[in-house]
Amino acid sequence: MQIIESYLTKNPYWKKNQNPTDSRYKNYQKNGPKGMMLHSVGCSQPSAQAFVKGWNDPGYTDACVHGFIDANSGDVYRTMPSNYRAPHAGGDATNTHIGVEMCEPDCIKYKKNSASFTVSNRVKAQQMVKRTYESAVEFFALECLEWGFDPMKPGVIISHNEGHDMGIASNHADPEHLWKGVGLDYTMDGFRRDVRDKMLELTTVAGFADVPVGVWYAEDLEWAKDAGITKGIASDAFGPMLECSRAQIVTMLWRLWGSA
Repeated sequence: MQIIESYLTKNPYWKKNQNPTDSRYKNYQKNGPKGMMLHSVGCSQPSAQAFVKGWNDPGYTDACVHGFIDANSGDVYRTMPSNYRAPHAGGDATNTHIGVEMCEPDCIKYKKNSASFTVSNRVKAQQMVKRTYESAVEFFALECLEWGFDPMKPGVIISHNEGHDMGIASNHADPEHLWKGVGLDYTMDGFRRDVRDKMLELTTVAGFADVPVGVWYAEDLEWAKDAGITKGIASDAFGPMLECSRAQIVTMLWRLWGSA
C-alpha cells in the first residue's frame, strides 16, 4: 500500500478549511478527529483517481472525504488532511470522524435505487474487495497510531451503516453490503480486530507486544523468530526480561544447529 497525496484543493470544502470562518471547521481543526468512518463508494468504479478528478472541482458540493482506496492497486489517495473537516457522513459524524472511501469493482452492477447488485465476475470482485479491505486495515491502523485511537473502543471505528444506526450518519448500507454482496465474510467487528492487530504489528518487533520497535536486540530477535529458533513465551509475548532455563537454552541451541 502506498499513500499518495492528492488533495482536493479545488473542492469548496478545502477552502472552508483553509480559511475556517465556520465554527464547525474551526472546532474540528482545534479538537482533531475522534474516530474513523469506513465507506465504500456505492458504484462500480475501482479507480481512486476517477473520484479525485471528479471531486476536485469548485462546483462539487455533494460531499468530501479524507481519502479513497483504489481497488486496482490498493493505494490510498489522501484527499484531505485528517485534521480538516470533510462532509462525508451526512450527519454529526462529519464533525468527529475521518472519512475514507473504498472503491468498488467494475464487475458489479447496482440495481436501480438499491444497495443490491449483480456480480459478473465473482473471483475478480472478491480480489478487488480484499485489496481495498487490506489497505483500509493498514491505513486505519496508521491513523489510529497517529491520533491515539483505540480501535476496539465503541464508536471509534465505525462504518457508514453503523453511523446511521447510531443516528450520526445518513441512511447508507456501506460497506457491509459490498462485502456480503460479493460473498466475503468480512464484518466491522472483524475489521476493528484486524486494525488492532495491524497496530500491534506496526509498533512491536516480531509480533511481540512486550518488545518495542527500536530496542537494541530487535533485528536479532526478528532473525531468530524467522529462523524458528525462538517462539517467545506466548503468541504475542517474548518475555525479554525473563531468565532462560537450561532446557530453553539447549532447545534454542539445537534449533540454531538445525538452521545452520
